[in-house]
Amino acid sequence: MNTLTTVVWSMSLGAIAAVAATRLADLVARPSASQLRAVGYHLGVFLLVLVLSGVLRHAVHPDAMLLHVAQVLAGPVCVGISNLWIQGWLGAARRDRLMAFVLRGSAVGLPALGAAALALPHDLQLPAGAVVALGGSALTCWMAFRAWLLGDRLALLMAAGCLLTLPAIAGLYALAMRLGHLGLAAQAVVALAAALCNGLTGAVLWQRERHEWRTRETGSVPDVDPVTKLHSSAALVQRLIASQKRRLRTRRPGALLAITVFEPERIATLAGPAAVNEVWMTLAARIQRQVGVVNPVGRYWDRCFVALVESIPSQGALRTLGLRVACSLRQPVEVSGRNGEPLQVRVELGVGVVQLQPGHAEAEDVLDAAERLALAARAMPSRAAIADPLTGKAAAVEQARIEPRKRPPFVHPARQPSALQRGTR
Repeated sequence: MNTLTTVVWSMSLGAIAAVAATRLADLVARPSASQLRAVGYHLGVFLLVLVLSGVLRHAVHPDAMLLHVAQVLAGPVCVGISNLWIQGWLGAARRDRLMAFVLRGSAVGLPALGAAALALPHDLQLPAGAVVALGGSALTCWMAFRAWLLGDRLALLMAAGCLLTLPAIAGLYALAMRLGHLGLAAQAVVALAAALCNGLTGAVLWQRERHEWRTRETGSVPDVDPVTKLHSSAALVQRLIASQKRRLRTRRPGALLAITVFEPERIATLAGPAAVNEVWMTLAARIQRQVGVVNPVGRYWDRCFVALVESIPSQGALRTLGLRVACSLRQPVEVSGRNGEPLQVRVELGVGVVQLQPGHAEAEDVLDAAERLALAARAMPSRAAIADPLTGKAAAVEQARIEPRKRPPFVHPARQPSALQRGTR
C-alpha cells in the first residue's frame, strides 16, 4: 500500500469506527440486546475491512498464515452473523417462514462453508471465501427486499445497504487476492461502498431501535393520537388499503386484529380520568410489542385499537397471535389513583382476529368484521374470537377450525345487535 491508498482506507475505517462509537454511546445510555448486536455488527464490518483491505498487513505485519485464515473466514463469518441479527430486525419468524429459514440457515451455514473452504488447495481458499460471502450478501439483500414487498417500509433501505455490500466485499477480496492492479480510484470506490453500506445499514438499525425503545418506554408510535401517539383511523384505513394491494402481488396471508375495550367508565370512577389515559398508553405499548414494530397499530376510535399484521408464516399462527395478544392485554395495568397512590386495574376487552387473503375486500368491511368479532369475544374464555371458516360465525380462537380458505378473503361474522353503537364512539 502506498500513502494515498493508506489514507483512503483509513478514512473508510474512520467512518465505520465513528458509527460504531456512536452506537456504543447509545448502548451505554440505553442498554439493550439489540443495541449490543448493532455495536457488534459495526465492529464486525470494521474488522472485515481492516483484514481484507491490507491496512492490517501494512500496519502490524501479522503472521502470513494467520492473516490468510482470517481473510478467508472474515467475509463468511461477518455476513453470517449479520444475517442472524437482521432476521430479528425484520421480525422474520413472525412474518415469513422462508425468510426465517434462509436467514437463520445462512447464519450457521456461511461460517461453516468458510471453514470448509480452508480444506481446499491454498490458491482456491480466498476465492471460495469470497464466493460464500457474496452469496450470503445476495441472500440478505433478497430477503430484505422480500420484507419490503410484505409491507416493511424500512426494509427497502436495508436492501439498499445490503446491495452496497456486494461491490464492497468483491473489491475487498480482490485486494486480498491481489487480482490485477486496483488503482487509487478503484480502491476509493470500494472504500466508499464499504463506508456507505455500514452507514446506511446502521441508520436503519438505529431507526428501528429508537422506535422499539419509544414503544417500550412510552407506548408511543408515530405522533398522531394525542394520548397514545398511535395512527389515526384514517391512516389505518390507508395502510389497510395499501396492504391489500400488496397482497394481490405477494399472495401472502395476513391478519387484522381489533381490540375493543368495554366499560372504561369503571376505571375512571375508580381511579379518575387520568388513569384511563394511562390504560390507553399501556395497552398501546403491549399491542405494539406483541405484533412487532414492523406492523402498524392504531386507534380506530376511542375504545378500539386495530393492529395490521402484514404477513403471517402459517394459518395456525393466527391462533397463537390472537391468544398472545389477548393474554398480554388482560394482565393488570398499574395506574395512579386519585391521590397518586398506585392501583392495579383489569381491563375488560375482546380481541377480534380477521384473516386477510389476497382479494378485493373493502377495508371498511374488514374493519367492521374485526370489531364484531371483538364484541363477540367478550363472552369467550380467552377473550379472542375468529370467524369459523365454514359457518362464518364467531368462534373462540382456541377452538376454531383454522384452514386455508378458497372462499372470499374473510367470512363476515353474522351481524348481531351491537351493545356499542357507532354513536358512542
